[in-house]
Amino acid sequence: MNNVYTHGHHESVLRSHSWRTAGNSAGYLLPHLRPGMSLLDVGAGPGTITADLARLVEPGRTTALEASEAALDITRATFATLDVQVEFAVGDGHALDLPDDTYDVVHAHQVLQHVADPVQALKEMRRVCKPGGIVAVRDSDYHGFVWYPELPELDEWMALYQRMARANGGEPDAGRRLLSWALAAGFEQVDATATTWTFANDEDRAWWGGMWADRILKSALAEQSRAAGVPEETLSAISKAWQTWAARPDGWISILHGELLCTA
Repeated sequence: MNNVYTHGHHESVLRSHSWRTAGNSAGYLLPHLRPGMSLLDVGAGPGTITADLARLVEPGRTTALEASEAALDITRATFATLDVQVEFAVGDGHALDLPDDTYDVVHAHQVLQHVADPVQALKEMRRVCKPGGIVAVRDSDYHGFVWYPELPELDEWMALYQRMARANGGEPDAGRRLLSWALAAGFEQVDATATTWTFANDEDRAWWGGMWADRILKSALAEQSRAAGVPEETLSAISKAWQTWAARPDGWISILHGELLCTA
């Protein structure tokens, strides 16, 4: 996986990632899970999705994988409070230190947009998946985000995020590219779909807008932006725009995701 993770692990980022569940982030996969399956979650993050998936395949084996011990410590902290059994592993998504044909399901949520070579990562997911098993991936597509009102500072936010993510070797518009990457990785049977998150009521707007108002000032993205010469007043203006958007009763945003079920 990339040496530079655009989002980092600031509290404002974990606030977002810990909101994710199998229900709101892996619905396309859930009908295919059953007890006794073995599952690998690549890029488990805070582990909230991982925990849900693990419960659905118990007593099957679940492995949570992260790119570093520091990142995996965040995953471990979540499971320390749960009665769910998982194994933990550190590894590079481009070269998994795992045997061939090990898992019934290999899952990755919001991972391929950050790796240097998503096709190679998919090849590795396919390699460690049992023949006939499922490789399930879901990634957002930043240029597929749609919001209202159309505040110019939010256009600046999008342009800045695109610039920083690509500077880190990622692809922020991964969602639309997933099918192409899977075919290039050698998958022949692929079910490609799309779903969205939508934040429009007062509570959801306050959460999403407040989270990004903090992230643009305090997260690794903010540090990378400052290092690239982005003026502090630009970051502050973007932060205030997210707060303005959140306070608007007509504020609305839809977050597009591409998703794939690939048969190994």
